[in-house]
Amino acid sequence: MENQFYTIDKIAEMLGMHHKTIRKFITEGKLGASKVGKQWRISGHDLSVFMEKNNVNINDKKASQGSSIDFSTNGEEDTTVQKKINVSTVVDISDIDKDEYMRVSNTLIAMMNCKDPKMGKSTINMKYDDKENRLKVILWGSTKFTEGMLSTISLIVEQKDL
Repeated sequence: MENQFYTIDKIAEMLGMHHKTIRKFITEGKLGASKVGKQWRISGHDLSVFMEKNNVNINDKKASQGSSIDFSTNGEEDTTVQKKINVSTVVDISDIDKDEYMRVSNTLIAMMNCKDPKMGKSTINMKYDDKENRLKVILWGSTKFTEGMLSTISLIVEQKDL
């Protein structure tokens, strides 16, 4: 990875994130990138630094297929607050068309953008495979956050079946 340069789309594919999320990381300075003409290029070094800071590990065997991400906490504990429980989960929704995917993802992103303090540093990542009509939603956060998001996902997806 060190001597290679990647496009935003390639990084998004490798990390299983939307290209707009990668652009946001670049804009916020979380992910180093260089402008080449009108396009952004991310060096292997900048990608490694980003992954270390955010504790994202790519399963190299599957990275070329863009299908595997591991998230973990950074191991730091806030000693002023009682220990918290964080949960990670992957929700695999099959038989979901593009319109329903857009409805589900827009709703979940809107919930994340409300910035409820109870969410803390919770994260959500989504990856849609239009060949298989399958959506993977990756959640990480408190049990309350995860419970709320799972309830919302269940409500939205099951609403279609009524």
